[in-house]
Amino acid sequence: MDIVLTPAEARIVGALIEKQVTTPEYYPLTLNALVSACNQKSNREPVLSLAEEEVSRALDELRFRQLVWLKHTAGSRVPKYAHALSERFEFGPAELACLCVLLLRGPQTPGEIRARSGRLHEFPALADVEAALGELMDRPNGPLVTRLPRQPGHKEARYAHLLCGPAAADAAGAALPPSPLAGAGATPDREAGPPLPAGSHRIEALGEEVGRLRAELDELRETLTRFMRQFD
Repeated sequence: MDIVLTPAEARIVGALIEKQVTTPEYYPLTLNALVSACNQKSNREPVLSLAEEEVSRALDELRFRQLVWLKHTAGSRVPKYAHALSERFEFGPAELACLCVLLLRGPQTPGEIRARSGRLHEFPALADVEAALGELMDRPNGPLVTRLPRQPGHKEARYAHLLCGPAAADAAGAALPPSPLAGAGATPDREAGPPLPAGSHRIEALGEEVGRLRAELDELRETLTRFMRQFD
């Protein structure tokens, strides 16, 4: 696998995959909407604060590598961006959902992926997640995902993407300390993954609403600009 992305590039690709599924009416994304999606505080680990210039430079590199396309939609003067991973790697919905969660949230167990990918793809059982991860690990041109060593006190091993290189995955594997409850009578992780906080869906919805509002504002600006040009 000859693609090594920077953290900013990985975040951009993950955000584009997510928004293609969760907000298709606003996809492809304008630059402003993409910056907002990259810096979203919900469903992101770590939370980033990328400047528009950083995202723009990363998009140029991703376009050069043919991982992102520049789109010009009818009636819009603002360029928009779409990922090209489905075409480049021939991913199915299950593989794309797993990779998206790993790109946006870092290393995850299969149970966590299943719990956190419901809006991207419904996995009927944990075995379906593991099958999709297996497909990503067994690619003709090299694995895109790796299985990390199981952490003490955790029942499931975590998986990490390799789009930022093996070194990044190794560092992620060492980043999670042993569970502070391990050995203190705590139960191991459940196979279905930890429950999401009660307010997480509301926070996610608010983040996506901000992205939608930014996209609508871009479109209103375009419309106003075209209207004013009629009187120039």
